[in-house]
Amino acid sequence: MAKYVYFFGAGKAEGNASMKDLLGGKGAGLAEMTNAGLPVPPGFTISTVACNEYYNNNQSLPPGLWDEVKTALKQLEQTSDKGFGSTANPLLVSVRSGAKFSMPGMMDTVLNLGLNKETLQGLAKLTGNDRFAYDAYRRFIQMFGRIVLGVEGHEFDSKLEAYKEKVHAKLDTDLTAAHLKEIGEQFEKVVADKTGAPFPSDPMQQLEMAVKAVFGSWFGKRAIDYRRINKIPDDLGTAVNIVTMVFGNMGQDSGTGVAFTRNPATGEPELYGEYLQNAQGEDVVAGVRTPKKIAQLKEEMPEIYQQFKKVAESLERHYKDVQDLEFTIERGKLWMLQTRSAKRTGLAAIRVAVDMVNESLIDRKTAIMRVEPQQLDQLLHPVIDPEAKSKAVKEDRNLAKGLPASPGAATGQVVFDADEAEKLGHSGKQVILVRVETSPEDFHGMVAAQAILTARGGMTSHAAVVARGMGKCCVAGCEELRIDYIKKQFQVRDQVIKEGDYITLDGSTGEVFEGQLPIVDSEVVQVTKGRMKGGESMLYTYFAQLLAWGDEVRRLKVRTNADTPHDSAVARGFGAEGIGLCRTEHMFFEGDRIDSVREMIAFAGDFKSFETQLNMAKAEFAKSHSSAIGENIKKLEEQIKLPKDRYFNALSNLLPMQREDFVGIFRAMNGLPVTIRTLDPPLHEFLPHTKEEITALAQKLNVDAKSLIEKVESLRESNPMLGHRGCRLGIVYPEITEMQARAIFEAAAQVMGEGIEVHPEVMIPLVGITKELELQSDVVHRVAKEVMDKSGKKIDYLVGTMIEIPRAALTAGDIAKEAQFFSFGTNDLTQTTFGFSRDDSGKFLPYYVEHKILRDDPFQVLDQTGVGRLVELAVKEGRATRPDLKVGICGEHGGDPTTIHFCDRVGLNYVSCSPYRVPIARLAAAQAALEKSSGYTTA
Repeated sequence: MAKYVYFFGAGKAEGNASMKDLLGGKGAGLAEMTNAGLPVPPGFTISTVACNEYYNNNQSLPPGLWDEVKTALKQLEQTSDKGFGSTANPLLVSVRSGAKFSMPGMMDTVLNLGLNKETLQGLAKLTGNDRFAYDAYRRFIQMFGRIVLGVEGHEFDSKLEAYKEKVHAKLDTDLTAAHLKEIGEQFEKVVADKTGAPFPSDPMQQLEMAVKAVFGSWFGKRAIDYRRINKIPDDLGTAVNIVTMVFGNMGQDSGTGVAFTRNPATGEPELYGEYLQNAQGEDVVAGVRTPKKIAQLKEEMPEIYQQFKKVAESLERHYKDVQDLEFTIERGKLWMLQTRSAKRTGLAAIRVAVDMVNESLIDRKTAIMRVEPQQLDQLLHPVIDPEAKSKAVKEDRNLAKGLPASPGAATGQVVFDADEAEKLGHSGKQVILVRVETSPEDFHGMVAAQAILTARGGMTSHAAVVARGMGKCCVAGCEELRIDYIKKQFQVRDQVIKEGDYITLDGSTGEVFEGQLPIVDSEVVQVTKGRMKGGESMLYTYFAQLLAWGDEVRRLKVRTNADTPHDSAVARGFGAEGIGLCRTEHMFFEGDRIDSVREMIAFAGDFKSFETQLNMAKAEFAKSHSSAIGENIKKLEEQIKLPKDRYFNALSNLLPMQREDFVGIFRAMNGLPVTIRTLDPPLHEFLPHTKEEITALAQKLNVDAKSLIEKVESLRESNPMLGHRGCRLGIVYPEITEMQARAIFEAAAQVMGEGIEVHPEVMIPLVGITKELELQSDVVHRVAKEVMDKSGKKIDYLVGTMIEIPRAALTAGDIAKEAQFFSFGTNDLTQTTFGFSRDDSGKFLPYYVEHKILRDDPFQVLDQTGVGRLVELAVKEGRATRPDLKVGICGEHGGDPTTIHFCDRVGLNYVSCSPYRVPIARLAAAQAALEKSSGYTTA
């Protein structure tokens, strides 16, 4: 039969720190402290196995468990020299949860268990303190009634507050023994009224009910939500710790507190925490009284302070990590109730890790594993000033909450139109672009805006992806917004925000606030952008040191997704080792370029139509020499002239613009590889949508409005994601690919002439058939040769493809005959593998994740079972054909730590992510290498 109960006490425990799976974090900590000879009240732990069997057995205690509990209780009575249920010397216990991973405040605790009318009198007589005894009893009824019996907490709180007001008591400590006795009687009546039964008086019954309640709290809403957010499995279960009560509410020589061995917010090496005299632990948490700083304990109880300080230091040395401690002082004696690794901010995590290496407590590899990569986000993005945010919440200025699509914070005036955003942005105004959803046509407005707010779309919607790529704050999918473009306003419930009104966004939480809140910039970003010297920022020094240690051990290279010289420079500042994705279509939305793109589109179809007819007519004429066909050829040659001239004129206008962009990017990357994706989106995304906008464009292009409207309509597609885009565009319109290739290679030759190394990698998107890549590669190679022959520069370049549809992954061995590199576009690969629309899946994916149909949103964390299997297969078959095949990932997953571990495992050469995720990817890649090679695990 399985062993369920593990005893600790009198300096010896049946468990230790390595048994977190079985004893939970709290139980393992209590056992370890006991074995170390620290002052720990004796007790026993019911294992997590018992919790899981409790649920497997229809919420019944497993056979044999209660016999073990009774045996452990007898041992506890002997160790403590008290009796459970004794009226002369009563043993009281706490019943506390404790899962493997810390879940602060998510599960339940019962204190003072074992009290009833008889043991209450024994406790009063034994301690000679009636007030203490009645205080303990009213607390027990209140806590047991709420947690075990399900009575609403306000039922007790309202009675207590009314009584305090009646007797003019400001604090709980102002209540006398007589007061507390009467309150206890009122609480008993509350329980009887609300449950229909008297308060249970049998201590063994109380204990069994409390144990079941703690097990039950494992699947309480708070705990479920916490586990879902923090990716903690449901099947771990919680342990239950039954510990001899020690009391901090026995007078001024008693107290209780919580402390950290270092500051969990800043990482400073100082004892940090709070305590209360004459109080129990829940008083500190509940805030019923203002606690004192732990430093004040040094003045009030100097001997206790020195003892506690020594214990804290020894525990930190023992665990080699910052500890979160709970303690109680009972009549001048210190008792340790808990030790666990402390939750900490990103700043504290980095500082503690580096400091502990410098203090020789841990080695560099442990320091690397000790920091969660996602915590670096806190150091990279601006935030709302915490005091101002707290004040805004109190003033009820928080308007709504959406998805935290791109971290950071921003404040600005609301605008609803991208052109207006660009106009105001260029004039120096701070604006926030508010849209139902964004499209590529909004890009220029997004660039000019401080932040983006959308009513629709998920974490990988257009707004989210573009914003993250620019390191710009974004709140997406804020469904409470009712946006009215005509009235230029949005409404949330009864509140209306008009264009020009100020709002503030928190992209790290998804919150939207009314008005302007002050934004605090990150020191790390200031150093990266050259506004501050590295040596002037202690924060940057720690940040750079940890990442430098990580760079020494990681295998994966880290590139960035960047489309501008500015983004490229920022990414390099964060340590990017090249560009893994330069999306050329983003360049088309700057300034007047969009007009040239629209001119190109307006005449491309007519040109191609006439060209096809002309080629067919010439072929037919070659066979028949018909005079009628000859006349038709002349007619077609005349008809093709205008669209051909306008089409090539637009391309010739775009060429220097694209070349200028690439020159800037090549200079910024200074010899690092740059992967440039040729035009990818469907052409209709570049065109206006309303009749009025199309008519205005027709006037600008000097074309017939009706014809242009018809053309726009003809370009619309039912499913544009799977339509005429990517390499399919380049095949039908090879002149576009030729223009882009010429811009790339002419820019490369120009920058090489400046003495800068250039390594362009031309990436053909959406290839699913090898012939598609052959046709596009031929264009690229031909143009490259022409430019190299003309310039006299030998350009080191590659041509490869983006693997983003399943067929490409399944035929990777054949495609690798033509491709010199693969880059996995996992955004689209996820869409096409699952059959999920990225922009529409926000309507159901949160439900899927919440109900564990999917463990994670597959657009945030790569689906390794399905999509990952395609990636792994493509890598294997591609390298079987071409052993030196370079392979990377450039989807948004490239900045996700879990995905990065997968990429390291399957042998990718690099990951690519948005500039502000580069440090996260660097650290995650280092951790992946350490886990694989050395068996290190994250803390």
